[in-house]
Amino acid sequence: MGFLSDTVDDNGGVYFVTAFSGLFAPYWRDDARGCIVGLTQYATRGHIARATLESVCYQTRAILEAMRKDSGTELRRLRVDGGLTNSDQTMQIQADILDIEVVRPEMRETTALGAALAAGLAVGVWKSEGELRQVAQSNVTAFWSHITEEKRTEMLKGWDKAVERSLDWA
Repeated sequence: MGFLSDTVDDNGGVYFVTAFSGLFAPYWRDDARGCIVGLTQYATRGHIARATLESVCYQTRAILEAMRKDSGTELRRLRVDGGLTNSDQTMQIQADILDIEVVRPEMRETTALGAALAAGLAVGVWKSEGELRQVAQSNVTAFWSHITEEKRTEMLKGWDKAVERSLDWA
């Protein structure tokens, strides 16, 4: 999918709401269904692929916004891991949408790393938790927003409109 999404500079006005079984946190709408909106004769497979990647980033933003409202705490940095973080484009989109630093470790499967570090600590490979922090925090890549606030607002309005179109189907 990354290859296709790399063929375009933006989503071309296409949004993909992946509500195949409803929209979960923070929307909690079981009547939502998946939809692709904004298609025109100029939309390409690349636009749809990019919209798919963006949908993950928009949903992450919605969850983080709900957390901010509940906690009253502004998030300044998002640490990420897992398979999707292999995509520089997706991490840049996430930083653009969130307007905060997105930090990706060199070792992207941190669950496996955590298990290995705990085992190493247990058998004496490392002598202290301090040593583990150095291993876990070395070699990170940071992504920062490269878009204007006006562009971000336009993107978020498009997403919100797409989410509205996905509601009341069931």
